[in-house]
Amino acid sequence: MLVNKFRLGQLVWLLLLFGLASCSSADDPATVTSTVAVVETAVPSPTATPLPTATATAAPTETPSPVDEAIEYEMRGAFNFFWEQANADPASPGYGLIRDRYPGSPGIASMASVGYGLTAYIIGVEKGYITFDEAYERANGTMDTLLNMDRTEGFYYHFVDMQTGERAWNSEVSSIDSSILFMGVLTTGQYFGGDVQTKAEEIYGGVNWPWFLDESRNMFYMAYRPGEGYGGHWDFYAEQLMMYVLAAGSDTFPVDETPYYTFNRHYGKFGDGAGFIHSWFGSIFTYQFSHAWIDFRGYTDEEEVNWFDNSVAASQAQVDFAIARDDEYLTIGPDAWGITASDGPGGYNGLYGAPPSGFDNNSHFIDDTVAPAGAIGSIIFVPEHAKTAMLNYYSIESLQGEYGFVDAYNLTEDWFASDVIGIDKGISLLMLANYQDNLVYQTSMANDHILRGLDNLQILQR
Repeated sequence: MLVNKFRLGQLVWLLLLFGLASCSSADDPATVTSTVAVVETAVPSPTATPLPTATATAAPTETPSPVDEAIEYEMRGAFNFFWEQANADPASPGYGLIRDRYPGSPGIASMASVGYGLTAYIIGVEKGYITFDEAYERANGTMDTLLNMDRTEGFYYHFVDMQTGERAWNSEVSSIDSSILFMGVLTTGQYFGGDVQTKAEEIYGGVNWPWFLDESRNMFYMAYRPGEGYGGHWDFYAEQLMMYVLAAGSDTFPVDETPYYTFNRHYGKFGDGAGFIHSWFGSIFTYQFSHAWIDFRGYTDEEEVNWFDNSVAASQAQVDFAIARDDEYLTIGPDAWGITASDGPGGYNGLYGAPPSGFDNNSHFIDDTVAPAGAIGSIIFVPEHAKTAMLNYYSIESLQGEYGFVDAYNLTEDWFASDVIGIDKGISLLMLANYQDNLVYQTSMANDHILRGLDNLQILQR
């Protein structure tokens, strides 16, 4: 087990690598055997702008760099999680539902994991991990499951039994987890077309967005529990940007731009860095999740906010914080940064984050736990810093698991997570795909609902 940080002495040779192409073609992928039968009938071709076919690419003539190896290692591992840890029994009411985590919480799926997983299938096709037909069948069957599941005004429970699709753990109807699901549904429908797109439109069209809105405050609620009512408000900046876009882009139950311009936009900064609109706990995932599907580059709203630039500043602040605290911690440093909600030595902790946080920079929690997904999810914002972190993680044997990097680690406690978590695998996979060739963006940003939502919010290319 490696218990010392990957230090600058070991990084000297790595600096030479950054002159190499960071996204060279992968070796011919190993054949993935589907756990479900391939449909006999023909399926339609994608309706979105054609993407390059991975299987048609000639074998690379150069040996992949360590950066490329680390990226491919995590992408293939993350994809395998979504493909292998899904309910693959076509006769099951829960066909296509994907585990929230592995190997923990057996039998429990999360709707956010399904949203990321549906998008992962597109990446799998384009990288040659699976065939188009295999992905189409899995996506099409998943849409059937989603249409047959219990919903409240079109929204889904956060956690469900992956065999039955029924509510699990007395969980809430979740506005954000449903939104992550809907982003995956729309993007997958856009890519596959045919019945998948028809069903995706039906799922999205059935969402009653005004029902989840507190009109007295012009803010979306976070949760709803039958018999208890609504709970929490999206009153501060976080990962919910996608929610406003989805609601504003709806043909059936739209919500105007008012909630988007109502939540608290509190500016902060770390040290002498640039100021930016920050989230309450300062968890880095809050600056990433909406960006997995929505390409905000070049888009500015009526208050002259560019959310891509905002996430660049937030990511750089996390890097600067890690560098400033390098001598204080064993894990955190220039090669291990990006503090985010994740597993920790005491269990899952949603308070993990870095300053700025709250109103007085005291709302975040740090115990030297770092999740690889933190830096990886910011690879489109601060690519060189993200690659430095990935090389460090790739050098630590105890971080490597069955599905890529394990969720988190803490050298102070000599602790390495035993699980991987769907949302962390999802943000890593989608952001790496966008970093390589805008793979997800090419499909999601062609969707009429997403484009209409941006337009209705006056988030425009200016």
